[in-house]
Amino acid sequence: MSRRAMLVFLCRDDELAERESRGFDPWSEGHDTVLLVRHGGKVYGWRDACPHHGGTPMAWRKDAYLNYDRNRIVCAAHGAQFDIESGSCVLGPCLGQSLQRVELTVSREGHIYIRPQGEEETSWQEQ
Repeated sequence: MSRRAMLVFLCRDDELAERESRGFDPWSEGHDTVLLVRHGGKVYGWRDACPHHGGTPMAWRKDAYLNYDRNRIVCAAHGAQFDIESGSCVLGPCLGQSLQRVELTVSREGHIYIRPQGEEETSWQEQ
């Protein structure tokens, strides 16, 4: 018997503009633990935790995850830069490491949800 995977609502698809980033606290931990970036028409989801320094949060202020050119994710703690599509570190002290991808689901209505890690993909319901 399979478990029902409970998806957690993050935002509507149209609330994240091209070349924009936004942080979320989907599991009510008291701080943003997930970040979304729209790049090339697609939305990418990552854990808000730099792999270089024990999971340090990445933004220097709320929703500020991108570099000046808005083409890389930047860790404000030490300046590491990450490719938006792959999450790979391309500049800085964590070369060879990557951000941790989070699995997103977009409903027919254009709502973006996150599935808690380890949850099955069988079925879901809105919270």
